[in-house]
Amino acid sequence: MVTATVTTIPRDRTAPDPAPRAARPYTGAHALCEALVREGVDLIFGYPGGAVIPLYDVLTDYPAIRHVLVRHEQWAAHAAEGYARATGKVGVCLATSGPGATNLVTGIADAMLDSTPLVAITGQVGIPMIGKDAFQEVDIIGVTLPITKHSFQIEDVADLPRVVAEAFHLASSGRPGPVLIDIPKSVLVAPTAPSAPPPVELPGYRPTKFGNMGQIKAAARLIAAAERPVVMAGHGIAISGAINEFRAFVERADLPVAFTLHGLGALPASHPNAIGYMGMHGHAHVNRAIDGCDLLINIGARFDDRATGRVDAFAPGATVIHVDIDPAEIGKNVKTAVPIVGDARHVLAALIEAVREQRRPEWHAAIAAWRVPPPPATFDPDERTISPFKLIAALRAATGGEAIFTADVGQHQMWAAQWGAYERPERWISSGGAGTMGFGLPAAIGAQLGHPEAEVWAIVGDGGVQMSLPELATIVQEGLPVKVAIFNNGYLGMVRQWQQLFHDRNYSHTPISSPDFVKLAEAYGIAGLRVSDPAQVHETIARARAIAGPVVIDFRINPEENVYPMVPPGGANSQMIEMEPDAVE
Repeated sequence: MVTATVTTIPRDRTAPDPAPRAARPYTGAHALCEALVREGVDLIFGYPGGAVIPLYDVLTDYPAIRHVLVRHEQWAAHAAEGYARATGKVGVCLATSGPGATNLVTGIADAMLDSTPLVAITGQVGIPMIGKDAFQEVDIIGVTLPITKHSFQIEDVADLPRVVAEAFHLASSGRPGPVLIDIPKSVLVAPTAPSAPPPVELPGYRPTKFGNMGQIKAAARLIAAAERPVVMAGHGIAISGAINEFRAFVERADLPVAFTLHGLGALPASHPNAIGYMGMHGHAHVNRAIDGCDLLINIGARFDDRATGRVDAFAPGATVIHVDIDPAEIGKNVKTAVPIVGDARHVLAALIEAVREQRRPEWHAAIAAWRVPPPPATFDPDERTISPFKLIAALRAATGGEAIFTADVGQHQMWAAQWGAYERPERWISSGGAGTMGFGLPAAIGAQLGHPEAEVWAIVGDGGVQMSLPELATIVQEGLPVKVAIFNNGYLGMVRQWQQLFHDRNYSHTPISSPDFVKLAEAYGIAGLRVSDPAQVHETIARARAIAGPVVIDFRINPEENVYPMVPPGGANSQMIEMEPDAVE
């Protein structure tokens, strides 16, 4: 067992002591910290720099706010996302101007596409220097306009309390998403007086919470008449806190439930109405059920192309009901017969009253007949390489379905989505719309800080984890017991799979080398383990779970294992490839 250690550099004792804090004037930096405390912020992920030094100077006066020093600003944004997804609170990240601000951009875009509540605070050059190409000046408002719900640049220090209140309201209400607050250094140092914000009044922003009752009754009639209905369960169910209402609704009308990537866990995987994961790498029986359904009820999901495949062939015989709080998503990709704009929790509460009790044994039996059994969590004695989907099953079995799994993007993500069998939504956190490699490790940091008592596993690939490896230092510095499971196949696996199937095995620049992950972990002060023998998988997982601190496990999986099913590029979900083909044109 390796004990984590942190090297501390002592303060220079010859330097003068800082002035007493009470003697310092009250400035915009104080006003910002107090506004954050009023919003319940207890955690910020950030990295200091010139434009935000005044903020860092007063941050230590506010012990209610814990600051986590990441090793790169992008990972601050993803850690804030992991925290937000795990807790339901608004995640907060902080960066200086110029490159610090631009390094947040990928995380902001990721939060926008995945409807994650995020407030990103950036420093900016002083107001007199704006527009003069000053050192570390970037128009971050212009850069992020397409990927935020709203952006603020503060010019008057008196506006700080109001802007912070509005930013958190925007980030967390309606369809959640990222909001940017850009603060010039001159505002942070400007003298001001403590003040409470006025009530949030945004006349142009009125998200619809309650669905139209006429549309809800129309949906109930369609549900009653349907012979082969399927529910498409999206992330909006968890976001709205509608887990209980959703379960009551599907049980009352006896509806089969297919999950989007972020909808996993909206209904427990063990529930008899839960049929599984849908889409490009979804379970074959789930895609068949959607292809054959006569009514599709989308609750809280976009009709994303990875879920639908070719749109004109998606659920071809189905009438579509779409419940979403964002009216821009309804009818955007898939023709909708009954649109219901509203918060999923309120709409589901009304639907429970409107639908009648039904039972659909024939339809459930038909879906069950198509189902392929999940992989066992055990390995056969004659197996020579570690099967990644069996590895996911083994991790799931060992943790009893209670651990939080975060994931990067790629093959390991799809295996985890297919076979993680999630019982609760907050137990599965991944990057969906943006598909951001490197997401898993910082997201695990945020999830662990949001739930210090939870067991957190970062399920990552050997390619993606090399993007965010320095965050191992953050894990050590913060004393976090995150377990990192590296699915190491020596490739950028998902791209390699496409090259194998559709580009005549031309593995152009997808073989990837890696450091010795065990030695690297030990260099950071983390326990490092390696396993290549399937017979040692369970023992290694148990050993890692017995270690109180962080652990990195290098799982050497089958190098050319593929994710199946797979919908080919431009294909319909009904054209999915279900097993290793001899050749694919």
